[in-house]
Order: sequence, then C-alpha cells, then structure tokens
Amino acid sequence: MDWLTDFLDALPPQMRDPVAFAIPFFLILLILEWTAARALEYQAADPGRSDGEHRPPPGSYETRDARASIGMGLVSIVTTAAWKAIALFVYAAIYAYVAPWQLSATQWYTWVIALFGVDLLFYLYHRTAHRVRLIWATHQAHHSSEYFNFATALRQKWNNSGEIVAWLPLPLLGVPPWMVFASFSVNLVYQFWVHTEHIGKLARPVEFVFNTPSHHRVHHGRDPEYLDKNYGGILIIWDRMFGTFTPEIERPHYGLTKPVETFNIWRLQFHEYAAITADVRSAARWRDRVGFVFGPPGWLPRSGAPARAGSVSADPAR
Repeated sequence: MDWLTDFLDALPPQMRDPVAFAIPFFLILLILEWTAARALEYQAADPGRSDGEHRPPPGSYETRDARASIGMGLVSIVTTAAWKAIALFVYAAIYAYVAPWQLSATQWYTWVIALFGVDLLFYLYHRTAHRVRLIWATHQAHHSSEYFNFATALRQKWNNSGEIVAWLPLPLLGVPPWMVFASFSVNLVYQFWVHTEHIGKLARPVEFVFNTPSHHRVHHGRDPEYLDKNYGGILIIWDRMFGTFTPEIERPHYGLTKPVETFNIWRLQFHEYAAITADVRSAARWRDRVGFVFGPPGWLPRSGAPARAGSVSADPAR
C-alpha cells in the first residue's frame, strides 16, 4: 500500500481522509472474517430462530454478494470524493461569509462539537433516509444484502447529496469544513466494525451508550419488529432519547422486505429511482406524485390504487 501512503502524504494535512488510512485495516478484518466464515460454512443450524426457515449460518459470506458489496464500496470512494469536493466550496463559503464566528481547530471543544454534531446529524439524516422515499432510494443499496458481515459494511451508496445537506449546520456554527469531513470519516470508520455476527452483546454500559454489532444487526433486519430502528452511528443514545431503539431479541432476517434479487451493482444502486419514476408516471393526481416521491417507502394513495407491479411501493414496508 505504498502508493496510498505516498498519495496521502502529498495532501495537505487537513484534507487527509481517515477512511483512506483505515482501508488496509478494513481489508485485514474482512479477510479474517471471511476465512472464519468459510471454516464454518457447513454449519447447518441457525441458532438464532426456531421457525425452521433455511438461512445462511451467522456471519457467512456468499461470493457474488460480497463481490457486489466490495464493488459498490470501490465506486463509492470516487463518488464520495466528488461530492466532498462540491461540499468543500459550499461549506467554505458558509464558514467564511455566513457563520457568525469561526471556531478554532486547536481547541478541544471544537472537536467535541464536530464529533457529537456529526453523530447527531447522522442520526437525523439516517432516520429521514428511512422515512422519505427519495432519500431512501440513495440509501437502500446498503440494506440490500441478505448477509451481514464486513463486506456488507462496504456496500455504500453513490449519492451523498443528502449527507452533504445534513452537515450544513456545522460550518454554519463555525466548525472548519475540513473538521466536518474528518469527523464524518471517523464516524464512518467506526461503523465498519458493527457489521458482523461474530461479536455478541457487549458489556451493559457499552451497549447502553454506543452503537454495537447487536444494535446494528437490528437496524439491518427486515422483521416487522426491527424495521426503522437503531439509526445511531457511533452513539445509540440518540435512539434511546428519540424512541427508535429496539434491542436484539432474535437473529434478524437481513435485507429488503422486497428483495431485488440481483448482484448487479448498477441495478442495486438505481432500481428504486426507476420504481419511483414509474409510480410518478402512473399517478393521476399531483398529490399522489408528491406522495410517491416524498412519502415513506411503501406509500400508496388513499384511494388504494395499486402501485406498479414490482415497485417498492407495492410493499407496505421495507
């Protein structure tokens, strides 16, 4: 990875992304988990539930699924950099000309504001992404895998526009733009390790304050009792405060409630936009068109008119 080190050394210190530094560790952990999963791939029983349904063993990998996740992660490195380049100009203008003050990057409290601010705003954005279909279209790819492992953590969206808007309050409060990016990268790096079934529940104080693998398994579950729960990034206290926390009781069923059934990364990323377009075109009233775009996933007109066959709106839940 000498080329990566040389590239990062050539960047100004403020623009070096912690996510790039963490990539080698992501790969090491992914390989270790994948190796362990292969050693256990013939495990027949699912100890998490008693419904008799055949499912992959906990923590297992499927090569095509993992390849799709890694492919989406590689593309997201490029798309995220592009979105950050756009955001840098916007944030810098707000920080320089609109913010009533500029906080110093050398003060500890600026980092506290940045890190806690990013985590709270991530919770709010993440919750919105699950409740507004247009934003869900950007996020649903991350939930499309029926496996839950470190490869799933790399299954990232390519459209970061919603997050760029979500962080706007921070430069407005005087947080230097590069600190906003660095804090979000720290948040993203933290979330990598919670995508595993090989770590059970941790000590109660940790489970109470922080997002953990147990909490995040719930978030990726498509079971009715787990839908729209546990949105936290680093801290789970936001979910406890705002009523969206649910503990893990049984092993979740992972993925979308209406599976896409493909490993094509382009379809995984964009199929929901196509479904929204088709539903809008089929709607007879403007308020229904607005509902299909900005309503929650699964929204239907009050008349109960059937949605286009195969669209997510035909399913009342995700």
